[in-house]
Amino acid sequence: MNRKDEIAAALTAVKSKIPQESVLIVVTKTFPKSDVEILYQLGERNFGENRSEEAAPKSDSLPQDCIWHFQGQIQSKKIADIVSWADYIHSLDEISHAEKISRAASELGKIQKVFLQVNLDSDPANRGGVLPSGLIELAKSISKLPAIEIVGVMGIAPLNEDPAPAFSRLQECSHKLREIAPNARYISAGMSGDFEIALQFEATHIRIGSSILGARTPKP
Repeated sequence: MNRKDEIAAALTAVKSKIPQESVLIVVTKTFPKSDVEILYQLGERNFGENRSEEAAPKSDSLPQDCIWHFQGQIQSKKIADIVSWADYIHSLDEISHAEKISRAASELGKIQKVFLQVNLDSDPANRGGVLPSGLIELAKSISKLPAIEIVGVMGIAPLNEDPAPAFSRLQECSHKLREIAPNARYISAGMSGDFEIALQFEATHIRIGSSILGARTPKP
């Protein structure tokens, strides 16, 4: 089986479990541009990346109707680079980063769409994200900035735990956010191991890598 057939079979298997109205983001981080090109040929348009230095050349070389999602940890010094290629940023959790995103987007004449990352871990030190108790305050501060639009919340379930309680908390956060930002209706949740559970809690954007592209080799 060649690489295209391999990806096509895995993609078909995953998509059979995802409602048509859900957005599948294929996480292409660490995988070569050739895999993204195959995915494009197979009809996929949403791609997820964690590093700007890897994503920027991919986005430059793929057709312009691709939609690029940054989902890694935000580094202040990389924000202008991220905004230059990312259609969506999934991991915003600080007002200082939001201010820099707003400035960078303004300079490019674009509105940067962002998800607010919510920390779903029982031990908040284990993961990035704003605590659920601080979400609304952060959202209110960000909503005052130009050139940035909150589209929803993002969360990652804790490792080695039942993900359902975490996704339930994220769903609650989404509903509270919509009270002050009615258009922030998206929920970015669910990866290869838990996306079917995330879908039970209104996830709209599913981020899947290994189930489609296979095991990845971590970069140093």
